[in-house]
Amino acid sequence: MATKGKTYLAHTVGRRKSSVARVYISEGTGKLIVNKRDYKDYFPMETSRFSLLRPLAIAKVEDKYDIRANVVGGGVTGQTGAIRLGIARALIKLDPTLRTELKHAGLLTRDPREVERKKYGRSGARKRYQFSKR
Repeated sequence: MATKGKTYLAHTVGRRKSSVARVYISEGTGKLIVNKRDYKDYFPMETSRFSLLRPLAIAKVEDKYDIRANVVGGGVTGQTGAIRLGIARALIKLDPTLRTELKHAGLLTRDPREVERKKYGRSGARKRYQFSKR
């Protein structure tokens, strides 16, 4: 696959909450770029960084591939989860033998939880206004 002169080994999509991440993997030295910025600048929290790099650590390929991710929608947690799922799916495209390890670690499961919509007559999705008997 080629995009703007670069050749990518794999291209996948990851989703979490309302975030959608497109992940491109190419041969390289272990750079991780998120929305044209280094992942350390984009995700300042250490927990987010650890979560992003977990599929690479399990597959033991931290310094083998360069990863570029475009992510839209949601917040920090959703975007981190979307990129993580995209990376895990891309690694499986490159090496199908990694599937059992990544699946056992829970990195291939698409988390289906979404925000429930607000209902009419309520202050939120489920919370009710205070009842007054008199």
